[in-house]
Amino acid sequence: MAHRYSPLFLCVLERLLLVFLLYFLNAINPTRCEVPAVIVFGDSSVDAGNNNVISTLLKSNFQPYGRDFDGGRPTGRFSNGKIPPDYISQAFGLKPNVPAYLDPNYGIADFVTGVCFASDFLVELSRSFITELYKMGARKISLTGVPPMGCLPLERATNFMDHHACVREYNDVALEFNGKLDAMVGQLNKELEGLKVVFTRDVYGLVLDMITKPSSYGFEVAGMSCCATGTFEMGYLCNRHSITCEDANKYVFWDAFHPSERTNQIVSSHLIPILKSEFK
Repeated sequence: MAHRYSPLFLCVLERLLLVFLLYFLNAINPTRCEVPAVIVFGDSSVDAGNNNVISTLLKSNFQPYGRDFDGGRPTGRFSNGKIPPDYISQAFGLKPNVPAYLDPNYGIADFVTGVCFASDFLVELSRSFITELYKMGARKISLTGVPPMGCLPLERATNFMDHHACVREYNDVALEFNGKLDAMVGQLNKELEGLKVVFTRDVYGLVLDMITKPSSYGFEVAGMSCCATGTFEMGYLCNRHSITCEDANKYVFWDAFHPSERTNQIVSSHLIPILKSEFK
């Protein structure tokens, strides 16, 4: 029997399918770093602010988004602070914050060491997308799978029958999808000469561990988010009029969909040694 999912879940799935952290290692290296530039493709969880200037219902260029970012200003990042590309860029000796390509405050000179093109990509485009990047000269790519989607606050909030626990069916879909991505990566690495795609599948397990054992990571709340009621608010519903938690570092999630800066930092700290080892 075919699975039947709610429109909300399908929307979440579409937005979480692919998060690309692309490294053009064949570019001229002006900084003499291991990685000369970080080019980011993905969904809203890695968007540095492109959503500010495109037509989309989801926005985050207002408070309380960005309240823990440099200067306490909203940038269009869907978090209270930094997102994974920022941490990874800094770890490779590049900019501490990756600029959004569509941000009018930046020009071509700012994009030499990194730029974010993040928006939504559909799963059926993943293989052809990587292949096109390969034709453009990309040889080393980091691909991150989807997290335990059934544990997002907005999914748990509607799981009344199971006392707001994680939705196992949705988590199973995420695991199945990650498995297909893993197999695709193996095929592409064999088919395309010189290509090295690193699939960090264990991010799913890391995030799930933070959710099921939050105190082990210094968190106090995992089932609800910091902003507003912590159940369904994101984008315009998470605004300066919302009653928001005092310390977002105690929460795994910032809004009902996106991780807090602390969670992003933990995930990035896990990824950085792997990427540095693979992309020497």
